[in-house]
Amino acid sequence: MEEQQILIVDDEAINREILKTMFEEYDTLEAENGREAVEKIAASRNLVLVLLDISMPVMSGFDVLEYMREHDLLEQIPVILITGETVIDSEDKAYSYGVADVIHKPFYPHIVKKRSRNIIDLYQHKLEMELRLRQQEIEIKEQEKEIRENNELMLESLSSLVEFRNVETGEHTQRIKYFTKIMLEYIQEFFPKYGLDMYQIDQIVRASVLHDIGKIGIPDSILLKPGRLTKEEFEMMKSHTTIGCDILEKAYRKKDSDFYRYSYDICRHHHERWDGNGYPDHLKGEEISIGVQVVSVADVYDALVSPRVYKEPFSKDMAYDMIMNGECGQFSPDVLECFALAKEDVFNCEVIKMLKFV
Repeated sequence: MEEQQILIVDDEAINREILKTMFEEYDTLEAENGREAVEKIAASRNLVLVLLDISMPVMSGFDVLEYMREHDLLEQIPVILITGETVIDSEDKAYSYGVADVIHKPFYPHIVKKRSRNIIDLYQHKLEMELRLRQQEIEIKEQEKEIRENNELMLESLSSLVEFRNVETGEHTQRIKYFTKIMLEYIQEFFPKYGLDMYQIDQIVRASVLHDIGKIGIPDSILLKPGRLTKEEFEMMKSHTTIGCDILEKAYRKKDSDFYRYSYDICRHHHERWDGNGYPDHLKGEEISIGVQVVSVADVYDALVSPRVYKEPFSKDMAYDMIMNGECGQFSPDVLECFALAKEDVFNCEVIKMLKFV
C-alpha cells in the first residue's frame, strides 16, 4: 500500500523541521511557499493532510486554499492552518474556505499531532463512507435495471402469448418495432420540432411491442372470430386498450420510468385518431403523442397487409393508399408525410421476409 503523505507548507525552515519530526510515520513533503505547495498538491496522489501557513512569499496560504477550492480538493484533503496571526477575520476567511482546523503559533507539538491524526482519521472515514455509498448506489441501480429488464421481459412474454393465441399474426409485434423505428427516424430527421433523440426512439420502439398486450384479456370467441363482430363484441375488443394498462399498472411498481410511461401511453392510445374519432379517450390532434401516432400507423399498416381470420391481406400498395386516403381513420399530416418518405423502407422485402412477413 502506498505510504500516506503529509504536506508541510511554511516559509521558515525551522517550523517545517519541527512539524516534520511529529509525523515520522508519514511520507512528509515540504514547501517553502504557496507556489511550491500547489505544485506538490497537484503531483501528489496520496495526500492525507496539508499543514499550511498563511503569510508566505510568492503565493499566500489563502492563494493555496483558492487553488484547492477551484479544483474540488478541500472535500478530499483536510487542511490545518498554522499561523502566528491572531486576527479573527483571517480565521473566519480560512473557515469559509473549508479548512479543517486553525492552530496558532507557538503550538504544543503533541496537541498538533493529536488534532492532525483525529482529522486524518475523520476524513479517511468520510471518504470510505462516500465510496461505500457510491458502490451501494451502483449496486442498487444495477438491481433496479435487472428488475426493470425482468419486468419488460415478462411483459413481452405476455405480449407473445397474445400472438400464440392468434397464430396468423405471430410476428406482428416484431414488424411493429421495425416499422416504428423507421418512421421515428424520419420524424427525427424531418420534424425536429418533436425533439426526438435516439434514447426516446429506442424507448418507444421497445414499448411498441406491448401495444396489444390487453388482448390477453379478450375471449377467444371474439379475438379469433372469423366473421364481423357484433356491436357488443366490438366494445369488448376495444377494451383491450384499458385492460393492457391494468396489466402494466400491476406489473410495474416504479411508474416514473420512461419505459413504463411510453408503454402505458402506447397501450392505451394506439387506437386514437387525429380527428378525435378514436378510442378509448377520444384524443385529438397534438393530444396524441408523436410516439403513439407512429405506432398507430405501423399497427394499421401491418393489420392491412397481414392475413386475418376475418379477411385476406391487402397488397402493400393498396394498404398504403388506404392509410394516405384516410380510409382507416385520420392520422397526423406529419406522420403521413414520414410514412410516405419511409415507403420504400417499409416495403423492404428482404427485411420483411427476415421477420417472416411473407
